Formats: sequence, structure tokens, C-alpha cells
Amino acid sequence: MASTGVIRTGTAGWVFEPWRGTFFPEGLVQKKELACAASRLGSIEINATFRANQKPASFAKWAGEAARDGFVFSIKGPKLVTHIKRLKNCEIELANFFASGPLALGAKLGPFVWQLPPNVSYDRDVLANFLNLLPKTTADYVKLSSKADERLKSEPFLDTAGVGPIRHAIELRNASFDVPEVNALLAEHNMARVIADTAENPSRELTADFAYCRLQGPARGDAQGYQADDIADWAKTVKAWADAGKDVFAYFVHEDKLHAPANAIALRQAAGITLPGD
Repeated sequence: MASTGVIRTGTAGWVFEPWRGTFFPEGLVQKKELACAASRLGSIEINATFRANQKPASFAKWAGEAARDGFVFSIKGPKLVTHIKRLKNCEIELANFFASGPLALGAKLGPFVWQLPPNVSYDRDVLANFLNLLPKTTADYVKLSSKADERLKSEPFLDTAGVGPIRHAIELRNASFDVPEVNALLAEHNMARVIADTAENPSRELTADFAYCRLQGPARGDAQGYQADDIADWAKTVKAWADAGKDVFAYFVHEDKLHAPANAIALRQAAGITLPGD
């Protein structure tokens, strides 16, 4: 029998002024906000990596501030790879990204997520080549990172101490990807297809041994943000996945960012999970 998976719910980022006095206690100093968030959320998606490679010291600092056992970060892949190179001829760009310091998160390193722009359509060769490039183990990670070039501007960070499984998820936002062969290809590489929960992308099909949700809906046509019934429905889904042995990463990233932390906490609690910040 498979062991029960771990359910982690969270948000994209943790710096958002309207959360001060709502999610964060009134008067909490900004340098303590990440620690506060980690006491109430299971995971946070780092988006700064989408804009530019970060430094090992930054990753180490974030890991230290989010010290609660069990909390992890997911990391958004750089737009240089997804939006500019569009997954093509990007081996060195990937090497520079992986070498830039994500391993400094240690045990706090969760999945990498690759978000394609809506105008990138399905090309089997391009997608397959990209999936083949991505590291699946720490050994693969170090091997690829060792190919970093002078654009990295620092020594590759290759210390894998404490790092768990290397996982990847991909968000496909063009309708051309909505064919069975895409999910079959992703499954071959244990690549999680991001579950968006939108009217355009309502599918909850899993393609990996874990689930990665960037909840942007709900997928109901009349939806006005996530209500109690929506949270209850998602709680049943994530618990079923966890009972089947799959870890779950569920981030609320819809336009109503103000209520994203409350949604994440509500889903966690509906799934029967308590944390120190409750």
C-alpha cells in the first residue's frame, strides 16, 4: 500500500501590501512576514526566479526564515526559458538557472514550475527535447548545472545536502496542448501538468506522482472567487490524491489575491491539517 501523500497549500509569493493587517498581524515587521506565512501555509511559490536568476544567499536566507519543518518552496522557471527561448535551444540557460542557487534551499526545495505563455503552441519535438533536458535526480541536476557559462557571474552552487526529489510541473496555456498525447508524454517524464481550475482548463487529470495546482478559478461559469462549497469540493479531491500516495501542492493564484491566503488556509483546514499558526 502506498504511503499517504503530503498536502501543502499556499500562495504565489509572500510580499503583498494588502496582506498587512489582513493575513499578517497589524504591525508585524516585514522581515518577519515570511516566517509568519510559513507558520500558516504549507508552501509558497517563488516568482522572483521568473524575472531573473537569484543568488545562493537569497535562497539560503529564505530557507532560514521559513524554518518550520515540512514547509517547502516551489520555484518558477525563468521567462528566458519559457517566454523568450520558448523551450528551444535552452540547455545553457537551464544550466545557469539551476546553478544559480536553488539547491541552497536544501530540504525546503520543492517542485520547479514552468509556465508557458498562451501563444506557445504544441510542438512534440520541442516539448520532448525540453523534458529530456530537465534534471530528474540530484545527480542530473549537478551534471546540467556544471555546464553553466560566464553569464552566471558566480560559481555554480552544487551542494545537494538535504535536497529531496527533483520535481517539475508545467503550465500549458494554449488549447493545442489539450490532446491525449501531451499528457502521455508528460507522464513518461513524471512531469506534472498544472491544474488551473478554470473554465478553459477544468481538468484534474494527473500526469505525475504528485499534483501541482495553480488555482485560478473556480471553473464554474458563474464563479466569483472560491466559496465554501468550492473549498469543500477541492478538499475531497486533494485528500483523495493524498490517500493514493501523491503529494499535493495547491496554490491560490487567482485575480483575487487579497483572499489567496485565506483560501489556502481554508483548504488546508478542510483537508484536516493544522499548523502552528492556527
